[in-house]
Amino acid sequence: MISSGAKQLQLQLHNIHYPRPLLFPSHNLPKPPISVRCHSVSSPFSIRLHSHFQYQSPKLPLKCASLHSSDSLPPDPPIHSSDPTQMTEQNSTSILEILKQSNSYLPHVLLASILLALIYPRSLTWFTSRYYAPALGFLMFAVGVNSNESDFVEAFKRPAELVTGYIGQFAVKPLLGYLFCIISVSVLGLPTAIGAGIVLVACVSGAQLSSYATFLTDPQMAPLSIVMTSLSTASAVFVTPLLLLFLIGKRLPIDVKGMVYSITQIVVVPIAVGLLLNRFFPRICNLIRPFLPPLSVLVAAVCAGAPLAFNVETIKSPLGIAILLLVVAFHLSSFIAGYILSGFIFRDSHDAKALQRTISFETGMQSSLLALALANKFFEDPAVAIPPAISTSIMSLMGFALVLIWTRRGKSGIKHST
Repeated sequence: MISSGAKQLQLQLHNIHYPRPLLFPSHNLPKPPISVRCHSVSSPFSIRLHSHFQYQSPKLPLKCASLHSSDSLPPDPPIHSSDPTQMTEQNSTSILEILKQSNSYLPHVLLASILLALIYPRSLTWFTSRYYAPALGFLMFAVGVNSNESDFVEAFKRPAELVTGYIGQFAVKPLLGYLFCIISVSVLGLPTAIGAGIVLVACVSGAQLSSYATFLTDPQMAPLSIVMTSLSTASAVFVTPLLLLFLIGKRLPIDVKGMVYSITQIVVVPIAVGLLLNRFFPRICNLIRPFLPPLSVLVAAVCAGAPLAFNVETIKSPLGIAILLLVVAFHLSSFIAGYILSGFIFRDSHDAKALQRTISFETGMQSSLLALALANKFFEDPAVAIPPAISTSIMSLMGFALVLIWTRRGKSGIKHST
């Protein structure tokens, strides 16, 4: 309730007559309230002025200044919805991102697989040689799903790069293998069978894992790497026996039919299926693509650890440690030689660094599983199989460690450039 004194004061203020300023013209103030409409902003608004003042208003032009970003109010803070549907979608998106980024953990998983093979071999001895072809085929399928046919057409348009990769695989690598064979036999006094095993690793074709490593580091170079590996694998039917005959005097029978079947099963069919699926069924590819990286990591890790598990007793011996050091030195020198060779030849190319990484993988990563199969089938001394068995694990670990190093360098370079 308002007191009578307050009501009287309000009435007095309402009835006060204010003198008209001489500046304004002498016409009566309009009775309705003044309405100002502003159209200079995105949403027109009106200002209504209610006044009890009894003075005459001038008819002056009214202007509205446009609002700038600095004059506007700050945006409202985001409201976190408690809608369970939106929260589920956010969680599923984060899970998919984690699955896609699982390739970055490949070197760590490989190391864990190798340690597991050394500590508890029985955990990996179930993965026998009959599983290798399907496992490598799955890795090639993952590459095919993330590629298209035009990438392979472009790869065949780069003959200089293909020839350089071929030279790295069947010229540089065998010479390095022969050098370490001499070191192992003449300098370290190891059995001749060990030197023959190192040469055998150096004379086989490039590993399918090299294409997967290239795909993780430089995806645009994966088709070129696949073509390089396929050409070396196809020609290895003739080149590998000739190199072994020339370097160590061992004559091997040529199984052309078996080699062609192996290439078709491991490389051609899986990549073709992945390409066709990507071309005609993109929705299916989008559904399965996030799950391919973690599965590929597990497959690659098992492929690297299983051969070590079968030969763990020999590897733990003093002889095995010496062979381990030789194999590490051989692969390290092969990676470096491929990187330097391609860097010299393609120093003026716009994608020189990507080519160096690709050819380094092709030169440093060999099909040690093929060498292991040849050693068990065509050599009487079982010691010949020891270097290929160690090479399978060491090659994978070193190759995917380079993947981790080069991808991190690439990301840091992008951050610095931005």
